[in-house]
Amino acid sequence: MNTTHPQKTSKRASYLYILLTNTGTAFSRLIQSFTNAPYNHASISLDPELNELYSFGRKTARNPLNAGFIQEDVYHGTYSYYQHTSCIVLRLKVTHKEKDAVRAAIRVFEQNKELYSYNLIGLIGVLMNRELGIQHARFCSEFVAEVLGKGGLNLWDSRPSALVTPHHFYEHPRLEKMYEGRLTDYPELDAMKLYHAQANRYQTRTAALKVN
Repeated sequence: MNTTHPQKTSKRASYLYILLTNTGTAFSRLIQSFTNAPYNHASISLDPELNELYSFGRKTARNPLNAGFIQEDVYHGTYSYYQHTSCIVLRLKVTHKEKDAVRAAIRVFEQNKELYSYNLIGLIGVLMNRELGIQHARFCSEFVAEVLGKGGLNLWDSRPSALVTPHHFYEHPRLEKMYEGRLTDYPELDAMKLYHAQANRYQTRTAALKVN
């Protein structure tokens, strides 16, 4: 006689991670002059090590105007050019189903990333407290709030994602602070990857000096 056993479901808690940063770039300082907030960029990660980290931002470190959906790389991406980036890592407890739904929402953006651009007009809307959403454009915290919402995680009852700023995440009572300080000192990062990334940057700069 065949006996079927119910599948065991994991009892381990599931989490999503919100990374808020301040790189100190001219664009970041411009935003800060209006917001007076400590952090001006928001990203969402599916893991505490920040290997699966997503946002809307610059695609290349030196050109803030070339921006859109990105998978961020804390070792070799834009952050690697700004070693004094300050950050806070926030943790949100979720169900496995909610996390899977958020992951699926991110994948839709990823699969259609060429369609999306950065929503600069939306930032003006935030300053005016007016929702200025554009179909294929998002700014960083708008994107994070939207994918959370698609996962059933509506952290603000009456605030649309186009009016959510990084500071709203910073102040939200459901988000637990895991770490605050320099991004390169975040203990969950891979020390060996950080070392190799710094060594590569040094070699690149040395080679450039020799050419010049």
